[in-house]
Amino acid sequence: MTDRDDNATPTADPTMAAASAPRDAPTDAHPWVGTPQHYHWLRGIVACVLVLNGIDAVMTVVWIQSGLAVEANPLVAELVHTRPVAFAGGKLLLVSLGSWLLWRRRREPLAVVGIFAAFLVYYWILLVHLRAFRVVLVSDWLVGAP
Repeated sequence: MTDRDDNATPTADPTMAAASAPRDAPTDAHPWVGTPQHYHWLRGIVACVLVLNGIDAVMTVVWIQSGLAVEANPLVAELVHTRPVAFAGGKLLLVSLGSWLLWRRRREPLAVVGIFAAFLVYYWILLVHLRAFRVVLVSDWLVGAP
């Protein structure tokens, strides 16, 4: 006779279970984060972050090149003036890399919070750009009025 209970169900090797699970399957650690439905709209939020980052890069270069704004970040202020395409490319590359890293860790709640935080920051920056654009339009209209 053996010590093994013949009626017991053999437990699966956890490494094999992880390897055979679908890529977007939720983990046991955080079951409320990570269903395929979550990933569908989370992918859209990451895409919005990338689009908003591109808009921010273009608008930043436009504002600074036109003399209507100054770059608040002293590390890139000179780069925006001398090489605006390099500035925009570097900005797009860094934010894309950060978004990719967060997306790779999307099964962890902190990464999801990071994705939402990035979206909220870039949405707020878009609102700042739109408000500045409105101020410029109104001031041009007022100055141009007889």
